[in-house]
Amino acid sequence: MNHEQTASRIFAHSRIDIIPVLAAVAHLAFDIYLIVGFATRPIWLSVLLGCVYAVSISWNINGVSHNFIHTPYFKPRWMNRAFSLLESIAIGFSQTYYNWIHMRHHTGNSDRQDEQGDTIDWLSIYRHGKNGKPESVWGYTFLSFFRDNMGDVHKAITEHRQFDAQWGKFELWLFIAFVAAAFAYDWQAALFFVPFYYFGNCLSSLNGYYEHLNANPDVAMAWGVSSYNKFYNWLWFGNGYHAEHHYRPRLHWTKYPQFHQQIKLKQKEVGVHTISTCHALGFLAKENRGMASAHEGYSVGA
Repeated sequence: MNHEQTASRIFAHSRIDIIPVLAAVAHLAFDIYLIVGFATRPIWLSVLLGCVYAVSISWNINGVSHNFIHTPYFKPRWMNRAFSLLESIAIGFSQTYYNWIHMRHHTGNSDRQDEQGDTIDWLSIYRHGKNGKPESVWGYTFLSFFRDNMGDVHKAITEHRQFDAQWGKFELWLFIAFVAAAFAYDWQAALFFVPFYYFGNCLSSLNGYYEHLNANPDVAMAWGVSSYNKFYNWLWFGNGYHAEHHYRPRLHWTKYPQFHQQIKLKQKEVGVHTISTCHALGFLAKENRGMASAHEGYSVGA
Protein backbone atom coordinates (compact mmCIF):
# COMPACT_ATOMS: atom_id res chain seq x y z
CA MET A 1 0.00 0.00 0.00
CA ASN A 2 2.90 2.36 0.70
CA HIS A 3 4.62 1.68 -2.60
CA GLU A 4 1.84 1.84 -5.17
CA GLN A 5 3.07 2.80 -8.63
CA THR A 6 1.17 4.46 -11.44
CA ALA A 7 1.21 3.72 -15.14
CA SER A 8 2.44 7.26 -15.66
CA ARG A 9 5.94 7.77 -17.01
CA ILE A 10 6.22 10.96 -15.01
CA PHE A 11 4.49 10.58 -11.65
CA ALA A 12 5.81 8.01 -9.19
CA HIS A 13 2.74 7.52 -7.00
CA SER A 14 -0.33 9.27 -8.36
CA ARG A 15 -1.22 11.59 -11.20
CA ILE A 16 -3.05 13.70 -8.63
CA ASP A 17 0.38 14.94 -7.57
CA ILE A 18 0.13 17.34 -10.49
CA ILE A 19 -1.93 19.47 -8.07
CA PRO A 20 0.82 20.07 -5.45
CA VAL A 21 3.36 20.44 -8.25
CA LEU A 22 1.33 23.20 -9.88
CA ALA A 23 0.73 24.70 -6.46
CA ALA A 24 4.49 24.95 -5.95
CA VAL A 25 4.91 26.63 -9.34
CA ALA A 26 2.14 29.07 -8.46
CA HIS A 27 3.83 29.76 -5.12
CA LEU A 28 7.12 30.65 -6.80
CA ALA A 29 5.30 32.85 -9.32
CA PHE A 30 3.56 34.60 -6.43
CA ASP A 31 6.93 35.18 -4.72
CA ILE A 32 8.24 36.82 -7.87
CA TYR A 33 5.12 38.95 -8.26
CA LEU A 34 5.53 40.27 -4.73
CA ILE A 35 8.78 41.90 -5.83
CA VAL A 36 8.12 42.95 -9.43
CA GLY A 37 4.69 44.39 -8.66
CA PHE A 38 5.65 46.19 -5.45
CA ALA A 39 6.22 49.63 -6.98
CA THR A 40 2.78 49.74 -8.60
CA ARG A 41 0.77 48.55 -5.56
CA PRO A 42 -0.55 50.61 -2.67
CA ILE A 43 1.27 49.80 0.57
CA TRP A 44 -1.85 48.41 2.23
CA LEU A 45 -2.17 45.81 -0.52
CA SER A 46 1.47 44.80 -0.14
CA VAL A 47 0.88 44.37 3.59
CA LEU A 48 -2.09 42.12 2.83
CA LEU A 49 -0.09 40.15 0.27
CA GLY A 50 2.75 39.91 2.76
CA CYS A 51 0.40 38.17 5.19
CA VAL A 52 -0.65 35.80 2.41
CA TYR A 53 3.04 35.21 1.66
CA ALA A 54 3.68 34.31 5.31
CA VAL A 55 0.82 31.81 5.34
CA SER A 56 1.97 30.40 1.98
CA ILE A 57 5.38 29.55 3.43
CA SER A 58 3.84 27.41 6.16
CA TRP A 59 1.32 25.97 3.67
CA ASN A 60 4.09 24.90 1.31
CA ILE A 61 6.47 23.58 3.97
CA ASN A 62 3.80 21.49 5.69
CA GLY A 63 1.92 20.47 2.56
CA VAL A 64 3.67 20.43 -0.81
CA SER A 65 7.26 20.26 0.43
CA HIS A 66 6.50 17.84 3.26
CA ASN A 67 4.69 15.32 1.08
CA PHE A 68 7.47 15.55 -1.50
CA ILE A 69 9.94 14.37 1.17
CA HIS A 70 8.03 11.17 1.90
CA THR A 71 6.68 10.38 -1.55
CA PRO A 72 8.79 12.15 -4.21
CA TYR A 73 6.40 13.13 -6.95
CA PHE A 74 8.31 12.06 -10.05
CA LYS A 75 9.79 8.86 -11.45
CA PRO A 76 12.74 10.49 -13.27
CA ARG A 77 15.34 11.46 -10.71
CA TRP A 78 16.25 14.64 -12.58
CA MET A 79 12.67 15.89 -12.26
CA ASN A 80 12.76 15.38 -8.50
CA ARG A 81 16.06 17.28 -8.39
CA ALA A 82 14.57 20.10 -10.45
CA PHE A 83 11.48 20.27 -8.26
CA SER A 84 13.71 20.34 -5.19
CA LEU A 85 15.42 23.42 -6.62
CA LEU A 86 12.08 25.06 -7.31
CA GLU A 87 10.87 24.35 -3.79
CA SER A 88 14.09 25.67 -2.25
CA ILE A 89 13.47 29.04 -3.86
CA ALA A 90 9.74 29.04 -3.10
CA ILE A 91 10.03 28.22 0.62
CA GLY A 92 13.33 30.04 1.13
CA PHE A 93 15.32 27.08 2.44
CA SER A 94 17.16 24.10 0.98
CA GLN A 95 14.67 21.31 0.31
CA THR A 96 17.47 18.77 0.75
CA TYR A 97 18.42 20.18 4.16
CA TYR A 98 14.75 20.21 5.12
CA ASN A 99 14.54 16.57 4.05
CA TRP A 100 17.33 15.58 6.44
CA ILE A 101 15.97 17.61 9.37
CA HIS A 102 12.49 16.22 8.82
CA MET A 103 13.60 12.59 8.56
CA ARG A 104 15.44 13.05 11.84
CA HIS A 105 12.13 14.34 13.20
CA HIS A 106 10.60 11.00 12.23
CA THR A 107 13.44 9.14 13.93
CA GLY A 108 12.72 10.83 17.25
CA ASN A 109 9.02 11.64 16.79
CA SER A 110 9.13 14.66 19.10
CA ASP A 111 10.86 12.62 21.79
CA ARG A 112 11.50 13.73 25.35
CA GLN A 113 14.94 14.73 26.56
CA ASP A 114 17.31 11.93 27.52
CA GLU A 115 19.51 11.89 30.62
CA GLN A 116 21.89 14.34 28.96
CA GLY A 117 19.04 16.73 28.17
CA ASP A 118 19.20 16.00 24.44
CA THR A 119 16.61 14.77 21.95
CA ILE A 120 17.00 12.73 18.78
CA ASP A 121 14.46 14.96 17.06
CA TRP A 122 15.86 18.46 16.58
CA LEU A 123 12.30 19.71 16.11
CA SER A 124 10.94 18.11 19.28
CA ILE A 125 8.70 20.37 21.37
CA TYR A 126 10.57 18.93 24.38
CA ARG A 127 14.07 19.81 23.13
CA HIS A 128 14.15 23.24 24.78
CA GLY A 129 11.60 22.52 27.47
CA LYS A 130 12.31 22.28 31.17
CA ASN A 131 11.52 19.68 33.84
CA GLY A 132 10.35 17.17 31.26
CA LYS A 133 7.71 19.53 29.87
CA PRO A 134 7.26 20.84 26.32
CA GLU A 135 8.62 24.28 25.57
CA SER A 136 6.06 27.08 25.62
CA VAL A 137 4.29 27.73 22.36
CA TRP A 138 5.73 31.26 22.34
CA GLY A 139 9.34 30.14 22.51
CA TYR A 140 8.89 27.33 20.02
CA THR A 141 7.05 29.53 17.53
CA PHE A 142 9.32 32.57 17.55
CA LEU A 143 12.73 31.06 18.33
CA SER A 144 12.81 27.89 16.21
CA PHE A 145 13.79 29.90 13.13
CA PHE A 146 17.11 30.85 14.75
CA ARG A 147 18.00 27.37 16.00
CA ASP A 148 18.81 25.54 12.76
CA ASN A 149 22.57 25.31 12.34
CA MET A 150 23.24 24.86 8.63
CA GLY A 151 26.82 23.83 9.32
CA ASP A 152 25.68 20.96 11.54
CA VAL A 153 23.05 19.89 9.02
CA HIS A 154 25.54 19.95 6.15
CA LYS A 155 28.10 17.98 8.15
CA ALA A 156 25.54 15.35 9.15
CA ILE A 157 24.39 14.84 5.56
CA THR A 158 28.00 14.68 4.32
CA GLU A 159 28.69 11.71 6.60
CA HIS A 160 26.13 9.63 4.71
CA ARG A 161 25.46 11.28 1.33
CA GLN A 162 28.15 13.62 0.15
CA PHE A 163 26.41 14.49 -3.12
CA ASP A 164 23.17 15.36 -1.32
CA ALA A 165 25.13 17.60 1.05
CA GLN A 166 26.62 19.50 -1.90
CA TRP A 167 23.24 19.63 -3.63
CA GLY A 168 21.68 21.08 -0.49
CA LYS A 169 24.39 23.73 -0.38
CA PHE A 170 23.72 24.52 -4.03
CA GLU A 171 20.00 24.90 -3.27
CA LEU A 172 20.80 27.28 -0.44
CA TRP A 173 23.07 29.37 -2.62
CA LEU A 174 20.44 29.40 -5.35
CA PHE A 175 17.94 30.89 -2.92
CA ILE A 176 20.52 33.44 -1.79
CA ALA A 177 21.08 34.36 -5.45
CA PHE A 178 17.31 34.76 -5.85
CA VAL A 179 17.22 37.10 -2.86
CA ALA A 180 20.19 39.05 -4.21
CA ALA A 181 18.41 39.44 -7.55
CA ALA A 182 15.30 40.65 -5.71
CA PHE A 183 17.33 43.27 -3.87
CA ALA A 184 19.00 44.33 -7.12
CA TYR A 185 15.62 44.70 -8.82
CA ASP A 186 13.90 46.57 -5.99
CA TRP A 187 15.69 46.67 -2.66
CA GLN A 188 12.77 48.36 -0.93
CA ALA A 189 10.41 45.56 -1.98
CA ALA A 190 12.83 42.84 -0.91
CA LEU A 191 13.42 44.49 2.45
CA PHE A 192 9.70 45.02 2.94
CA PHE A 193 8.96 41.29 2.77
CA VAL A 194 11.78 40.10 5.07
CA PRO A 195 9.61 40.30 8.23
CA PHE A 196 6.86 38.35 6.46
CA TYR A 197 9.41 35.67 5.55
CA TYR A 198 10.32 35.32 9.21
CA PHE A 199 6.65 35.33 10.22
CA GLY A 200 5.94 32.57 7.70
CA ASN A 201 8.58 30.37 9.31
CA CYS A 202 7.07 31.17 12.70
CA LEU A 203 3.69 30.00 11.41
CA SER A 204 5.29 26.77 10.25
CA SER A 205 6.74 26.24 13.74
CA LEU A 206 3.35 27.04 15.28
CA ASN A 207 1.85 24.41 13.01
CA GLY A 208 4.46 21.89 14.12
CA TYR A 209 3.92 22.64 17.78
CA TYR A 210 0.28 21.67 17.76
CA GLU A 211 0.99 18.64 15.59
CA HIS A 212 2.59 17.17 18.72
CA LEU A 213 1.25 18.92 21.82
CA ASN A 214 -0.63 16.29 23.87
CA ALA A 215 0.66 13.50 21.64
CA ASN A 216 2.33 10.54 23.34
CA PRO A 217 6.03 10.12 22.43
CA ASP A 218 5.98 6.60 23.88
CA VAL A 219 3.19 5.15 21.72
CA ALA A 220 3.84 4.88 17.98
CA MET A 221 0.21 5.20 16.97
CA ALA A 222 -0.12 8.33 19.12
CA TRP A 223 3.11 10.09 18.09
CA GLY A 224 1.17 12.86 16.35
CA VAL A 225 -2.00 14.91 16.80
CA SER A 226 -4.59 14.74 14.03
CA SER A 227 -7.18 17.16 12.71
CA TYR A 228 -9.92 15.84 10.42
CA ASN A 229 -11.15 19.26 9.36
CA LYS A 230 -12.06 18.66 5.72
CA PHE A 231 -11.20 22.12 4.41
CA TYR A 232 -7.83 22.07 6.17
CA ASN A 233 -6.92 18.69 4.76
CA TRP A 234 -8.05 19.71 1.29
CA LEU A 235 -6.01 22.90 1.30
CA TRP A 236 -2.98 21.52 3.16
CA PHE A 237 -2.78 18.25 1.18
CA GLY A 238 -3.73 15.92 4.02
CA ASN A 239 -1.48 17.46 6.67
CA GLY A 240 -4.22 17.08 9.26
CA TYR A 241 -3.74 13.32 9.41
CA HIS A 242 -0.61 13.74 11.46
CA ALA A 243 -0.99 10.83 13.85
CA GLU A 244 -1.60 8.56 10.88
CA HIS A 245 1.36 10.09 9.07
CA HIS A 246 3.80 9.43 11.90
CA TYR A 247 2.51 5.89 12.17
CA ARG A 248 2.89 5.28 8.42
CA PRO A 249 5.09 8.11 7.07
CA ARG A 250 5.61 6.61 3.61
CA LEU A 251 1.93 6.39 2.81
CA HIS A 252 0.80 8.69 0.01
CA TRP A 253 -1.07 11.75 1.27
CA THR A 254 -4.28 10.80 -0.57
CA LYS A 255 -4.45 7.47 1.31
CA TYR A 256 -4.65 8.79 4.84
CA PRO A 257 -8.45 9.19 5.09
CA GLN A 258 -8.88 5.53 4.16
CA PHE A 259 -6.08 4.49 6.50
CA HIS A 260 -7.68 6.43 9.34
CA GLN A 261 -10.91 4.50 8.88
CA GLN A 262 -8.98 1.25 9.14
CA ILE A 263 -7.26 2.08 12.43
CA LYS A 264 -9.58 4.58 14.16
CA LEU A 265 -10.82 2.12 16.78
CA LYS A 266 -7.27 1.22 17.73
CA GLN A 267 -6.38 4.91 17.77
CA LYS A 268 -9.17 5.52 20.26
CA GLU A 269 -7.86 2.69 22.45
CA VAL A 270 -4.35 4.16 22.65
CA GLY A 271 -5.62 7.71 23.17
CA VAL A 272 -4.66 9.49 19.97
CA HIS A 273 -5.26 13.20 20.53
CA THR A 274 -7.32 15.00 17.89
CA ILE A 275 -8.33 18.63 17.47
CA SER A 276 -11.13 20.24 15.51
CA THR A 277 -9.13 23.18 14.16
CA CYS A 278 -6.18 23.21 11.80
CA HIS A 279 -2.89 22.69 13.63
CA ALA A 280 -1.81 26.33 13.37
CA LEU A 281 -4.95 27.31 15.28
CA GLY A 282 -4.46 24.62 17.90
CA PHE A 283 -4.47 27.28 20.62
CA LEU A 284 -8.15 27.84 19.76
CA ALA A 285 -9.09 24.17 19.69
CA LYS A 286 -11.61 23.28 22.36
CA GLU A 287 -9.85 19.94 22.76
CA ASN A 288 -6.71 21.77 23.96
CA ARG A 289 -8.40 24.46 26.01
CA GLY A 290 -7.28 24.25 29.61
CA MET A 291 -6.07 20.73 29.01
CA ALA A 292 -3.05 19.44 30.87
CA SER A 293 -0.79 17.21 28.84
CA ALA A 294 -1.79 13.65 29.62
CA HIS A 295 1.86 12.64 29.68
CA GLU A 296 3.75 15.61 31.15
CA GLY A 297 1.35 17.51 33.37
CA TYR A 298 1.80 20.50 31.10
CA SER A 299 -0.89 23.15 31.03
CA VAL A 300 -1.65 24.36 27.52
CA GLY A 301 -2.62 27.74 28.83
CA ALA A 302 0.57 28.15 30.87
